[in-house]
Amino acid sequence: MSDKNSDFIMLPTVDLCFKELMNNPKVRKGFIAALLKIPPHKIQKTTLRPTALRREYGDQKLGILDVSVLLEDGTRIDLEMQVLSFAHWDARALFYLGKLFTEQLQAGDSYAQLKKCIHVSILNFIHIPQDQEYFHSICLCDRKTGKEYTDLFELLILELKKLPAKKEGEDPLLQWLRFLGAKNREELKSMTHDNEYLAEAFTELDKLSSDEQKRLEYEARQKTLRDYNSLMEDAETRGLEKAMEKGM
Repeated sequence: MSDKNSDFIMLPTVDLCFKELMNNPKVRKGFIAALLKIPPHKIQKTTLRPTALRREYGDQKLGILDVSVLLEDGTRIDLEMQVLSFAHWDARALFYLGKLFTEQLQAGDSYAQLKKCIHVSILNFIHIPQDQEYFHSICLCDRKTGKEYTDLFELLILELKKLPAKKEGEDPLLQWLRFLGAKNREELKSMTHDNEYLAEAFTELDKLSSDEQKRLEYEARQKTLRDYNSLMEDAETRGLEKAMEKGM
């Protein structure tokens, strides 16, 4: 293998790579612990739930690949990595959070059986331009008092484009976000010191990157995302041109 090929590594911002990364139980445990801001040892078990889009890995459709996780206490978490700007992402996230919540019950089941559901959006674009906060935790609350109405519904928004300047003693979630947004092998490897879960993630990425079939799927997914982005940019340009022609 040439030096150029040996430097190749999949980047977690490609949703296929992120999904494959979360297939590793230790990586999944470390990331979810960081999300929930609890020590990893407090998470005893995480179970991947089936999602419908896996069959689309190699084709030309733009399906959004999600990772659905069930915790031991019944909490359900849906994780989505989105690299391209997506119109109405807020509505989409609420729609899938609602589905995650309602699919818990079958006919005749008690509402008391409902467990907490969390939708996690990891976005490589600016979704909330009103502030510079890279992490938002959104729940249902009373508008007047600000008091939380229930903890059963939660949206976590993570914006990779808003990460602050690096400094010592960063919390695990910020370390994970820097890792997920890294651009090359050197950046990824430099973040693994003193964090066994990030070290495991880097090892998993290295292994995935050396798998020829996974690499072909990854490159096909990258092409699909690039083609879609190009089409959207072209459509936007044509729309502006037409508007200018009409004097709008």
